[in-house]
Amino acid sequence: MLSFAPTSGDANAKMECAKITSFPVDIKVQFKPDAKPDDVMCFKYYNPTEIIMGKQMKDWLRFSACCWHTFRGTGADPFGFPTLTRPWDDGSNTIDNAKRRLKVAFDFMDKLGIKYWTFHDRDIAPEGDTLEETNRCLDEIVDYALQLMKEKDIKLLWNTCNLFAHSRYMNGASTNPDFHVFAYAAAQVKKSLDIATKMGSENFVFWGGREGYHTLLNTNVRSELDQMAKFFKMVVAYKKKIGFTGQLLIEPKPKEPSKHQYDYDAMTVIAFLKTYGLDNDFKLNIEPNHTTLAGHCYEHDIVMASAYGMLGSVDSNTGSPDLGWDTDQFPMDVKSAALVMKTIVQQGGLTPGGLNFDCKVRRESTDLEDMLIAHIGAMDCFARGLRIAVKIIEDGIMDEAVRERYSTFESGLGAKVKSGTASLDDCVDFILKNGNPKLISGKQEKMEAILNRYL
Repeated sequence: MLSFAPTSGDANAKMECAKITSFPVDIKVQFKPDAKPDDVMCFKYYNPTEIIMGKQMKDWLRFSACCWHTFRGTGADPFGFPTLTRPWDDGSNTIDNAKRRLKVAFDFMDKLGIKYWTFHDRDIAPEGDTLEETNRCLDEIVDYALQLMKEKDIKLLWNTCNLFAHSRYMNGASTNPDFHVFAYAAAQVKKSLDIATKMGSENFVFWGGREGYHTLLNTNVRSELDQMAKFFKMVVAYKKKIGFTGQLLIEPKPKEPSKHQYDYDAMTVIAFLKTYGLDNDFKLNIEPNHTTLAGHCYEHDIVMASAYGMLGSVDSNTGSPDLGWDTDQFPMDVKSAALVMKTIVQQGGLTPGGLNFDCKVRRESTDLEDMLIAHIGAMDCFARGLRIAVKIIEDGIMDEAVRERYSTFESGLGAKVKSGTASLDDCVDFILKNGNPKLISGKQEKMEAILNRYL
């Protein structure tokens, strides 16, 4: 998830970087409903104060910008060197560069009207040689971030720990077979929970990028899952101890960087949480790009998590299923956004979660304005999706069709089955009386045609 800028040895370049204190595109993005198709530096659909079903649009769409892809991404990939040059970043692993990066980031969010942000501990502050030194750096950057948050009126949607990039975590963090690594991860999380409390974070996320295996030949899966559960129980205990009120979230992903990751998809995580008695303490942060990597349709994990009251937040990005890896693209498909927003609206919203743009511009999108255009396009996409979702819900045509499909469980023996009072003998008697069931069409094509009428 992280890719850092290379170190620059050019003293003049560093001096030029030091002069930059704001995002170098002079614009305050406005809502222009009459904008022409090629006017992409404004919102055509996202109107933050518009009232929709009793809430302002911005409260349905709690947009958040991330630090790692947006301000630490370089355009590098496994087959190519960095392509993205950011004039405020001198490439050094210094406090001054970290502060300047944050200063520009908050100006960028302010230009877009985004009111939330997210970060990993290691992408906002340099890591030192010891835990103590690392924590001192983190404290200094956090104090600076708090100033910027107050200045720009931007809140922290969630923070998290990078428990996957450092070589110590090559075999996982909470699931590592070496207790020394487990303990280091616990210390790192403790510090970040303290920071979350100090910054008023509304959530705290765990993404187990290396909590899994590459081969079963050297893996005790039960031991590793037990360890992960013990780790999370320590987290819950510490959360209560310090009075952190944010929601704890787990983000599912089936693979990459590990061959198999224990948080495979929404139902796998829900089963894990219920197995270990953690389901009252955690909800899920769903990234649809991860959902498609697990072989599901875009909205599947969001629907499944919501169905069990476990949908906490969304990392709103998309991928390219034809490629087969995590591409973290900006969401631009209105149909997918509408299906996601239908679920979110029907559960009453995402608060205290949000729609975090865990996305990166393509390595070929090298202009600074591309960073703005990507966020504007994604915000407009979800605004359109919200309006479509609300229209679908208000019309009730699709929901009524689904209700009718299951209507035989609302009366007679079907109702007894639903209430848990029927028996196998009851079902036998019903069949003897009523004979073989008739085939009833699922009407898939009709549902697809109706949905297209709204798009």
